[in-house]
Amino acid sequence: MKHEIVTSDITVVGGGLAGVCAAVAAARLGQTVSLVQNRPVLGGNASSEVRVWVCGATSHGVHRNARETGIMGELFVENQYRNIDGNPYIWDLIVLEKVKAEPNITLFLNTDVHEVDASGDEDHRTIQAVTGWMMGSERRIRFVSRVFLDCTGDGLVGFLAGAKFRIGREAQHELNEEWAPLVPDDITLGSTLLFYTKDAGRPVKYIAPSFAKDITQTSIPMKRVIRSGDNGCAYWWIEWGGEHDTVHDNERIRDELSSVIYGIWDYIKNSGKFDSDNLTLEWIGSIPGKREYRRFVGDYVLNQNDVIAQEFFEDRVAFGGWSIDLHPPQGMYSTESGSKHMHMDGSYHIPFRSLYSANVSNMLMAGRNISASHVAFGTTRVMATCAVIGEAAGTGAALCAAKGISPRELHSEHLNELQQTLLRQDASILGVVNNDEGDLVRSATLTASSTLTELALEQSAGVYPLETPAALLVPVDPFINGIELLVDSTADTELTVELWDTGKPQNYVPHTLIATVVVPVAEGTKQWVTAALNWEPAHAQNAFIVLKSNPALAVHLSDRPQSGVLSFKNNTVTTSTADFGEMHPNQPVIDWSPYSFKRKPFCFRLLSPTSAYAAEKVADGHKRPYGSPHLWSSAGGAGGEEWLEASWTEAQSIRNVHITFNDDVNEDLINLHHHRTEFEIIPELVKDYSVQAWVGESWTTVVEATNNHTRHHVHVLDSAISTNRLRVVVASTNGTAHTEIVELRCYR
Repeated sequence: MKHEIVTSDITVVGGGLAGVCAAVAAARLGQTVSLVQNRPVLGGNASSEVRVWVCGATSHGVHRNARETGIMGELFVENQYRNIDGNPYIWDLIVLEKVKAEPNITLFLNTDVHEVDASGDEDHRTIQAVTGWMMGSERRIRFVSRVFLDCTGDGLVGFLAGAKFRIGREAQHELNEEWAPLVPDDITLGSTLLFYTKDAGRPVKYIAPSFAKDITQTSIPMKRVIRSGDNGCAYWWIEWGGEHDTVHDNERIRDELSSVIYGIWDYIKNSGKFDSDNLTLEWIGSIPGKREYRRFVGDYVLNQNDVIAQEFFEDRVAFGGWSIDLHPPQGMYSTESGSKHMHMDGSYHIPFRSLYSANVSNMLMAGRNISASHVAFGTTRVMATCAVIGEAAGTGAALCAAKGISPRELHSEHLNELQQTLLRQDASILGVVNNDEGDLVRSATLTASSTLTELALEQSAGVYPLETPAALLVPVDPFINGIELLVDSTADTELTVELWDTGKPQNYVPHTLIATVVVPVAEGTKQWVTAALNWEPAHAQNAFIVLKSNPALAVHLSDRPQSGVLSFKNNTVTTSTADFGEMHPNQPVIDWSPYSFKRKPFCFRLLSPTSAYAAEKVADGHKRPYGSPHLWSSAGGAGGEEWLEASWTEAQSIRNVHITFNDDVNEDLINLHHHRTEFEIIPELVKDYSVQAWVGESWTTVVEATNNHTRHHVHVLDSAISTNRLRVVVASTNGTAHTEIVELRCYR
């Protein structure tokens, strides 16, 4: 047996997506990191061992412009490029490669941390070291650091360190949460096993093992959807253990879940009710995917009301958007629906105070163990949200280690630096504006080769009957002075058009009615009709334009998506479905669905010019859509190179150039098998580009890049250049007619 001591600035325990993003974030900021994972692969529940698909703020497309950026965004986009069909082993490699690319990270796989050295009284604890056993290698390793991150999910490190925590459900009166029980209890969400099937191309028999559950003797066939040929995502409801201890009863829970899977497969194969002769059971998980256990207590406990109200925390460092998604304690044996959902109107904010321990001075946490109530945990628990929380916590840990301070001190004395660092790294944070004094572009004049000022989609690619209300979202900057719509009508009739604001800048639902017009429409096809809607808001924001239903009318669809423009239809929504469980009533994001118009908005013309895509938008401080697109767009259609230029009255010394291209965060990407997005590269992304500086009396190329497929680029020049003009020159995109850049930064 070998005894070792490893010293680093930061130790991250837990190699799920929260731990991975925390470690990468800290390492990129110059801190040495020990990343310790008790499994042979990274990714946690997303890994090939468990195979849960990564959900996040998009809520599978319910929320608009909500896909995560930062490190999680890099993983999504890279997986789409290299693994479009969702092979779980390729996903493992992409996550592993992201870690191995960072020289400041030392990775310890198969290393189970089970000892913690901590000191201090109950309210003032400090971790000195954690110790783990590397399985298969007979190495006992003691990890010594200034700062520790508990990303274990179950919260073992913090528990052993004496951190305050909760298990189970708070009482309704404690935080005034509608969905909390009247009295507290120790019930949690259960765990799940998944399975894969495949068509063998010939008949395959199946003989169930003796321990397979006879599901006909349970409520499962009556209360859950069973179909042959479904992928594993359809069986998220194979869940159990919420009334037990999901850690100490883990083996029992696994055995119960596997007995049900083998029983379900017996039912599919041998009941005669399914077309399944050629299907075979290809893979079944052996590690339960846990949902819930310990939740640590931080300086703030996020709760249901914060989430639904989208509380605008001063210390916001990440965002989420998955519904509050709670499951019955009995799991798959419950006679209730398998889940119930309460959606907020758009993305909500997560405060930094929920990411560090209230009583362990040098411990942060990320993932499903953050400081949140059981009800709020119902949304923060999904993996892409855990990942962006991990990036925020890892960034905070790096700053704490570098400054020799606690997370609480970082919050009270250096909050702006934390948020600005996250923005510079392209992390998932909303409503915080770049005020980085080192960014030279903030004082530059921005110009471009061309700019999109006339917003119109005129070429029809089909029609949508107005049997139910529909809507078009467009940016209003600085005003709107009428809109034309391309319609068909089977009779002389009228179209009622309403203009609404969206409330909060991150929302894409009708909130307050601004204006209504009634437009006469003559019988005929492909007519441009004018809705004389006028609005000049106090600041740039989106307009949600509702077209009321009329069976005589149909509106035309474009086959060309436009950044900043979205279309919706109004659903007649039931409060319960067999596949998705119970929906809380009156949820606007469910009522207004975008699914019918994926990359196909309505044909329209704005009758007033727009400034929403002006060159100066790349320096307006926002990194993603937030009340407007916040990007520069070329006019499009002209062909040839397009350029964006920053100029100064005096020469600047520039060594670092940061460019953020548009990767359409409205597109809902996935890592595994939930759905397939047809293109490997986001079409809006710039493909071939260069960076040029005006030196002497000519342009000098200082950066050249081809075949780009990613969003955020930091170019460190071989040596600083002195120039008063710098250009990003784009030769081609990955498919769209417009060149689009979200942000440009320059540093000495």
